[in-house]
Formats: sequence, C-alpha cells, structure tokens
Amino acid sequence: MAAHRKPRHRSLSGHTARTAATLALATAATGTALEGTGHAEPQLTTAQVKAEVDRLYHEAEVATEKYNGVRERAEAAEERVDELQDEAARRTERLNSARTGLGSAATAQYRTSGIAPGLQLALDSDPENYLERALLADRAGSRQAVVIERVEGQLRALDGLRAAADRKSGELRAHRARLRDHKKDINRKLDSAKRLLDRLTAAERARITDGMHGGSASGRVSRDLPRGPVKAPTARAAQAVAYAYDAIGSPYVWGATGPDSFDCSGLTQAAYRAAGVSLPRTTYTQINAGQRVSRSELAPGDLVFFYSGISHVGLYVGNGKMIHAPNPNAPVRIAPVDSMPFSGATRVV
Repeated sequence: MAAHRKPRHRSLSGHTARTAATLALATAATGTALEGTGHAEPQLTTAQVKAEVDRLYHEAEVATEKYNGVRERAEAAEERVDELQDEAARRTERLNSARTGLGSAATAQYRTSGIAPGLQLALDSDPENYLERALLADRAGSRQAVVIERVEGQLRALDGLRAAADRKSGELRAHRARLRDHKKDINRKLDSAKRLLDRLTAAERARITDGMHGGSASGRVSRDLPRGPVKAPTARAAQAVAYAYDAIGSPYVWGATGPDSFDCSGLTQAAYRAAGVSLPRTTYTQINAGQRVSRSELAPGDLVFFYSGISHVGLYVGNGKMIHAPNPNAPVRIAPVDSMPFSGATRVV
C-alpha cells in the first residue's frame, strides 16, 4: 500500500519561501536584460558621444588620406597604361609598314628567282647593265637584312611594351580594389558617427560638433570676411592664404580638392595650386614638400600638420590660427593651431 501512496506536497515557508521568491525575481530580471541585449543601444553621455564621434572622424580621415594616396597612384598607373598602349599602337603601325615592305621585296624575288643568274646574263642585251642591276640587288639584299633585323627588334620591343602594360594594368586593378576597401571603411566610420550624433538633440549636436577635431565655433567666419592685404613671406604663400580665405564656408567632402568642397589635404593642395605650386595629394607627402619649420617659426602660408600619423593638415594664417577643412559636420573655417595635437610644419618653397 505504501508504494501506491501519492507523495505529500510540502508547503514552502519561512526562509525557503523567501529564497525561492528571490531566485524567481532574479531569473526574471536576468531574462529581461538578456532579451534586450541585442536591441537596446548603450546610453552614452554627451561627452562620451563627442569622444567616440571625434575618434571615428579621426579614423575616417586617416582612411581618407590612404584613399587619396592610393587614388593618386591609381591615376598615375592608368596614365602609364594609356602611354604604353599608345606607344604599342605606334610601334605596331611601324612594324606593319616594315612587314609590308619585306613582303613586296619577297614577291619580287619570287618572280625573278626562276631564272638562273648566268642565263639572265646571257639573255640580257646589255651585260654591263645586268651587272649594275646585280650590284644594286646585292645592296638591296643587304638593306633587307637590316630591315629584317629591325623588324625583329621591333617585335621584341613590342612584346616588352605589352608585358609592361599588362603589369601596370595589374597594378591598376589592385589599386582600384584598395580604393573600394578604403571607401567602404570611410563610409562605415562616417555612418557610425552619424548614427551617434542622431541620438542627440539639435542643441547637443551643435555644442559638441563645434568643438571636435578643430571645428571650434570661434573659428566660424563668412566668405565675405573683410580683410586687408595678406601678409606672408612670399607672394605665392600670400596667394595660397588668400585662396584659403575665399574657401571659408565650403563643405568638407572626403576626397575633394575643390573648387566647391575639400578635405583637409585637398584644401592645401588647391590653395597652392592657385599660387602656381604643385603639392602632392596627401598629408604624409605634403609634409615633405618644403622646408621643415618649428612651431615658433610659423609664418602665414606654412602647412601645419596634426596627430602622430600626420593625418590632418591646415594652412597657417598667423596669430596662432589656421584655415582648414575639419570634418563632415564643420565646413572650411579658421581654428586655433592648438585645437589638435600638433606634429610639425612645412614651409613651401
């Protein structure tokens, strides 16, 4: 009988009941927290958003300068491919002309080769004339040998050109693949920064974007800013500074070199291009485009560089200020040189 009895249900009471209730609440809370882990974004303070967006902008600018460098190499490779292909076409045309000449000579030889030279001499009414023609034919044969050698050389040169064009085309394809990767990286970082900024109010966005990456609100000036003659060590430096002043207010667009939008190195390149000076495209090549100067020696027109990786550049305009293209949320503007970590300066000569 005992084996068939139903087990007794013991009621929970006292300490046991309290423990069970605590465990149940903890389990429910944990389940709720885990359920929302994949959906809820962490709540960041305005300061944290600013720091993260500034980091993303800086990383995007590093990627932008890499993109600019690869694009410069891709354009050079594309130009070289075109040159090689044009030269190959010209040499092919010359080769075809030489081949045509050789073909005509071969046809003429075939037509006359059926008569032995001795018989030709016997049949010729003017033996002296025949001998003269024979001498000319011998010289023509020597010339043909030279032409044949030249054609063989042209064939070898043409093969070399085509091989060089193929190698350069391979470099171009590799450059274009890297460009696509850098472009994706840049857009991914800028999209992440935009999503973070979209979580703020308009007032909060304005407050933090003005202060990040050299985009201080105190640097805002309009395009029609009244100013006197630009003072600079050289006329070209003065022209570059004048161009930069005229560019104030233009939007920042990564990869842009003007005239309506710029990235940081695109602005400095355009400013000196307007002064008749050709600067390289990237920050890490522009820093070697002149004479290095110390911070205490800065003069209007000098290029000022920032961050340890030399990923940002501006144009010094005097009084501790520069004109630069800060980031997608800040157009070309004036900003203090000490608004970012200073890494060096170059005087374009």
